[in-house]
Amino acid sequence: MEKKATYNILMYSHDTYGLGHIRRTMAIASHLCRDNVNVLILTGSPIAGRFSFPERVDFVRIPGMIKKTNQEYQSLSVKIHPDHALNIRKSIIAATVKTFKPDLFIVDKEPLGLRKEVLPTLKWLKKYLPGTRSILGLRDVMDDAETVKKDWRSKGIYEYLTRLYDEIWVYGHQSLYDPVVEYDIPDNVSKKIKFAGYISRKIPTRKAVKKIRRNYKINDNLVVVTTGGGGDGYEVMDTFLSMLEAWPGLPPFKSVLVTGPFMPKTKRRQIAKRAKPFGIWSMPFYLRMEELLAAADLVISMGGYNTMCELLTQQTPSIIVPRETPRKEQLIRAVAFQKKGLVEYVSWKDLTPENLRIKMLQVLQNPEPYIQAMKKFRLTGLEFMQKRLEEFKNE
Repeated sequence: MEKKATYNILMYSHDTYGLGHIRRTMAIASHLCRDNVNVLILTGSPIAGRFSFPERVDFVRIPGMIKKTNQEYQSLSVKIHPDHALNIRKSIIAATVKTFKPDLFIVDKEPLGLRKEVLPTLKWLKKYLPGTRSILGLRDVMDDAETVKKDWRSKGIYEYLTRLYDEIWVYGHQSLYDPVVEYDIPDNVSKKIKFAGYISRKIPTRKAVKKIRRNYKINDNLVVVTTGGGGDGYEVMDTFLSMLEAWPGLPPFKSVLVTGPFMPKTKRRQIAKRAKPFGIWSMPFYLRMEELLAAADLVISMGGYNTMCELLTQQTPSIIVPRETPRKEQLIRAVAFQKKGLVEYVSWKDLTPENLRIKMLQVLQNPEPYIQAMKKFRLTGLEFMQKRLEEFKNE
């Protein structure tokens, strides 16, 4: 059988809110694209257009939706009934698959997509394009075990994983968190699971890092505070600024705050106003986040999967303040990473200006153990996917 001139990869990322899914998808797409490999991304992210796409990578924007409760969504921008928005999304997804005819379909995180919107497409692929491989990509931790098991049982996910997916790639280490055990995954599904490892990010040049420190006039330590998309990050920023406001004298570091584009504007303005007297730069979005994190001596964040991978790649010491509602995913990850000596973390109940100050000084005064632990921690996700892709193409 003659090989196709190009190999088409379609990636689906539901992106209801936040930056993690689109950043992870972009990292994978940028690594897998080649002269004979096209990557097309289906995304609901309202900020997908802010990213620069490499050659042979493009995206199809589906209408954004935002979660109101665990089961209820509403249209993000277009003011139409949620069911109508979902039908538009379903139609675009189906039409893209039928026209693009992917050789590989990678679904991010949600096995059936947002409110099962990918289910009809997965069934169509099995019937009409059986040569297409369907892959489910899962981050290391989804949520606490009981919540995931209850959700997957109620939606029949275990059966769908058996029938509709060829492989399941877990972007994590089985030794840190094992979803096979935690989520009671049956043998007929667990045999499809491959632990890819964590997904590394771009490493900036020394010149780029030096330029950032020069631009921000950093002579000593730089502390970066980032809350990802920022939708629920105000309390972290508020505590950090309260700590500075109570600091005796001048703090021994400079700061940059990246609130996230989804933090409400009124909250962002409050943060910027309070930051100004300290000469702190505050911004909603930073395009080349890897450069800023590499330039930092300490990062304070909420510990989403994407941020953790970026911190491990840049080997920057960090303090994680993981959210504990509506999901415990960040908390579980932070605890697991702290046990390995990779990060420090502060729980929400212990998040006070004084506790944050003590923890910050602890890390800034002795960063080397964290740096050494991160140096030993291999990020194999992209390497695994590239190898698997080559195997698929050669079969």
